[in-house]
Amino acid sequence: MASFATILLDLDGTLVDAFTTIHRAYVHTLPQFGRPAPTIDQVRRAVGGGLENAMRHFVPEELVAAAVKVHIAYTNEILLEDAKLMPGALELLRDQQARGAILAVFTNKRGDHARAVCAHLGATPYLKAIFGAKDTPWLKPQPEFAAHALRALGARAETTVLIGDSPFDVQAAHAGGFACWCVTTGTHTAAQLQAAGAEAVYPDLLAVNAALSRG
Repeated sequence: MASFATILLDLDGTLVDAFTTIHRAYVHTLPQFGRPAPTIDQVRRAVGGGLENAMRHFVPEELVAAAVKVHIAYTNEILLEDAKLMPGALELLRDQQARGAILAVFTNKRGDHARAVCAHLGATPYLKAIFGAKDTPWLKPQPEFAAHALRALGARAETTVLIGDSPFDVQAAHAGGFACWCVTTGTHTAAQLQAAGAEAVYPDLLAVNAALSRG
């Protein structure tokens, strides 16, 4: 079992359960653009590549910018109402910080939203940084985003792991030259994550923490 000096964590679906908030924002937004309110499963299948890319699953390109604006405005209103840490999240943060690992969030959620959620849920004291959408010109899985995170943390790719829940995370980690361990608490199944090339797949963060601690 590898021992990692740096642990990057995806946010929604991995560290935080924010799907109720995300779904509510789409339910609020899409009818305003003549589209039916989506199911939560439809939203789960769309997210992961950043809000603009997710919105393209529901509206044509010419409506994306306007729909994103409405979505963000409503999300600002409800951001902290339903978000909660995933089971085992706080234990992982505490245990791995105590082990001496550097911890950071690496997400395609807007950086300002990610920072607000992490502060609200008590995760921020364990995190050296939070890298999100709009903080840089890049998103996962662009290699520049991974390189930026490693550089900012003073981390080396060979001793870094990304914990995520989607093929975007696997692609982002591998583009940055580091490993990706996945959980099935988010948007994809174990089979899908294994097919995407994840080095390991776990049912939840409790299992991830146990594996990291064994390392």
